[in-house]
Amino acid sequence: MKLIVMIPCLNEEQTLPLVLADIPSQIDGVDSIETLIIDDGCIDGTVDLARSLGVRHFVHHLKNQGLSRSFRDGLNRALELGADIIVLTDGDNQYKQERIPDLIRPILDGKADTVIADRETQTIEHFSLMKKFLQKLGTWVLNKAAGTTVPDATSGFRAYSRKAAMDLNVIAEYSFATETTIQAAHKHHAMAYVAIPTNEKLRESRQFKSNWEHVRRSSVTIIRAFIMHKPYTVFLSLGFSFLILGLAPFVYVVWMALTHDNWLIFGPQHIRSLVVGTVLLVAAFISFTLGIVADLVRINRLLLEDVLDYVKRIKME
Repeated sequence: MKLIVMIPCLNEEQTLPLVLADIPSQIDGVDSIETLIIDDGCIDGTVDLARSLGVRHFVHHLKNQGLSRSFRDGLNRALELGADIIVLTDGDNQYKQERIPDLIRPILDGKADTVIADRETQTIEHFSLMKKFLQKLGTWVLNKAAGTTVPDATSGFRAYSRKAAMDLNVIAEYSFATETTIQAAHKHHAMAYVAIPTNEKLRESRQFKSNWEHVRRSSVTIIRAFIMHKPYTVFLSLGFSFLILGLAPFVYVVWMALTHDNWLIFGPQHIRSLVVGTVLLVAAFISFTLGIVADLVRINRLLLEDVLDYVKRIKME
């Protein structure tokens, strides 16, 4: 049983030694533990330092590609190296690496494919009240979209079985944690959650400039993923909404015609209402059509993912 701990790094020369020092050297049920550094365009001494500390596996980006691309490339490299379990952590020493045995235990016990660490964000002292609220709101939205019970949607301290890692296909350029959680849910992965508090904050996050930027970009990822996986839910709901609103003016006019003998009551305002109703009915038809097309695209994507999964297994096993 091989465990690979992958660490995306962008100029983490100051904090990486702390991360590497806390990674366990032995874990019950694991034969070997190796570290993979994803060099996401580092311009300091991160890579040389990692080599001097015994790291043998690297993925190099000549230019900063972002955390989602680093995660995807690191995941593929870990699979190529024969990982049975893959742990993702950060190079800023946010997470407690000494708790990796607890994080991977559900996978070792055969109870989970994916394990997500719960940072218990409501208890983190350096999180502002607004950030705690947005974290809670974002997690609630994700759980509604994915049908999960994830306690901490944006936690980057995660463990994947080889099967789960094979199934994941990261598309979004931002918020891989949100996207992969939704993918795992729709691929029916067994998911587990382990409460693991964070270390003391050593530096500001580099993923986003403000909380609102994070909310905006994460929302786009959630909406895109939801449309990809449940197009009928989105477009049929939208279509029925337009249909009901579009029929309302026509129903009103018919009711007026049946209950009033004086047809002079029908003035220009009713013509305008019927025009609006017609536009809404056309929108409903377009929504229903888009739902059918989107579902066909979803089926085609699933078939392509099956082919990709087959290619991965031939290449890496």
